[in-house]
Amino acid sequence: IEYIQSSYFNKKEDTRFSSSVGKFVGFTEQGVKYAANWNKDPSKLIAMRAQKEAYCLNNVQIKHDNA
Repeated sequence: IEYIQSSYFNKKEDTRFSSSVGKFVGFTEQGVKYAANWNKDPSKLIAMRAQKEAYCLNNVQIKHDNA
């Protein structure tokens, strides 16, 4: 299971957080700057990493039980 949160600007993916990578990745010039700043903030990274457990693992169990 992987948690992904992407940000888009003008229909182009700007940044992405992936729980398998564990940090933000930028895909545009501005996105690279945003990702670098967000990756310097330990509390932001901890919060994003916790989303896999809080959102994904919780909903997988619900979906699996209803299948």
